[in-house]
Amino acid sequence: MNKPQLHAEPSLHHEEPPNAARLETGAATFRMLSDPTRLHILWLLTQGPADVTSLVEQTGATRTSVSQHLAKLRFSGLVSTRKHSRHVVYSIIDGHLARLVEEGINHADHRVSGEPPHD
Repeated sequence: MNKPQLHAEPSLHHEEPPNAARLETGAATFRMLSDPTRLHILWLLTQGPADVTSLVEQTGATRTSVSQHLAKLRFSGLVSTRKHSRHVVYSIIDGHLARLVEEGINHADHRVSGEPPHD
């Protein structure tokens, strides 16, 4: 007898068209990506987890600004946190968001550099 599979393989493609809830959730994510500092923070987190000090150094933004952006990203569910000794370490929530951020930066690179579009 075949047992039902408890954990199906993750899907990168969903057959059903987006409903209102999916469209609003997607739009909310894009709103969070619309700020250059937040986008930079998320791009840095695609490279690996980081604490506030590291993100301040890499973005060049103030500690206050980075902390405020991280709070928004955490509240919106786009980053997660864990404690490491006295530091809070931030991570991007999943591969879908990481790929979205990376593709956004790749798209921008083509627009800025003039490299022709491709699939």
